[in-house]
Amino acid sequence: MSKRNSQASKTAARERLRQERERQAKRDKVKRQVIVACSVVGVLAIAGGIGYAVVQNNKPSYWEEAKNDKLVKPANSTGSNGTTVVIGKSTAKKTLVMYEDPRCPVCAQFEQTVGSTVDKGVEDGKFKIQYVGASFLDGNLGGEGSKNGLSALGAALNVSPEAFLKYKTAMYTTKWHPAEDGPDKFKDDAYLIKIAQTVPELKDNKTFQNAVKNGTYDKWALDMSEKFNKDGVTGTPTLKMDGKTLTGSDGKSAPMTVADFNTALEAALKA
Repeated sequence: MSKRNSQASKTAARERLRQERERQAKRDKVKRQVIVACSVVGVLAIAGGIGYAVVQNNKPSYWEEAKNDKLVKPANSTGSNGTTVVIGKSTAKKTLVMYEDPRCPVCAQFEQTVGSTVDKGVEDGKFKIQYVGASFLDGNLGGEGSKNGLSALGAALNVSPEAFLKYKTAMYTTKWHPAEDGPDKFKDDAYLIKIAQTVPELKDNKTFQNAVKNGTYDKWALDMSEKFNKDGVTGTPTLKMDGKTLTGSDGKSAPMTVADFNTALEAALKA
């Protein structure tokens, strides 16, 4: 091979190498652009996700928005906002005020033990009862079952006082009442309607069921909870008559046996 031919071969090889380097450089440039573009999209997506999360976290919750709903007062309630719920014979001279939270386990214990005695006293005309519902356990335990359960009680009250009392009793039974450390079952409308199927006045009652599903008495439940707060009661169950708290043998908590309840009640009726 001549020197010229050898030089030409080297020149051609260098040219091929130069061209290959240029092509590789272009490929690397494109690759870098794609990586940068994807990184920008990723950053924007993260920023967008953070922005969305911030917006969602700052949005008022359903129950916060419900405060601005139009108030629908249940039938069989009185007062400017329908939160005065008094049940019993008009001839009864005294009224037993009962403060209860639907999720309260101690309320469930009270209702299971003493509830039928309270109901008989009302039926016999010994006293009327005034019900004041609370929802503070939603804040203590997390969830919304107290408010939702209270709203369902409003729907039952709208049907009749009897439906209200029977439904309240059913909610507190061992079969239906949720454990304090268990799932927040009362937040589920279907569960509340299932309980109502055990109450004759509410069984297959479409008016009641629609009110529960549509949250007709959600605003009322919030107003009732506010009444509880304004009354300055710190726990449930709390029983009062003529402004004085009825207590059990310990002189502090609500009477949790029939004997303690009857003793406290008779003293309050005579006062």
